[in-house]
Amino acid sequence: MSEDVQAEVHEFIRETVTSNPLVLFMKGTAQFPQCGFSARAIQILKDSGVTRLVTVNVLDDDLVRQGIKDYSNWPTIPQLYVSGEFIGGTDIVSEMYEKGELADVLKQSGALDQPAADAS
Repeated sequence: MSEDVQAEVHEFIRETVTSNPLVLFMKGTAQFPQCGFSARAIQILKDSGVTRLVTVNVLDDDLVRQGIKDYSNWPTIPQLYVSGEFIGGTDIVSEMYEKGELADVLKQSGALDQPAADAS
């Protein structure tokens, strides 16, 4: 991969993770995950009440598939980003979910539907 192409891929990734509250780089789509780990990550996010999630199917683009691994310095997919920060893969997301830590991170991101504030 040329440096120019790599720079473009990294810029796409940076722009995606910083302009959306919640991004999951995964194999497949939220509606049709293409691996068990991606399916588990989607299920955890759904169970957590996530309503605003951007997914990127790394199977659509080999450059993005390798680029996200380089960007995060993390060798596996899926990868979850919240408010521009890399959280981890399915194992870390599962552990955070089980400990109740994921809910706090997701609430802060604005990715959950929250009731409107009382205007009185």
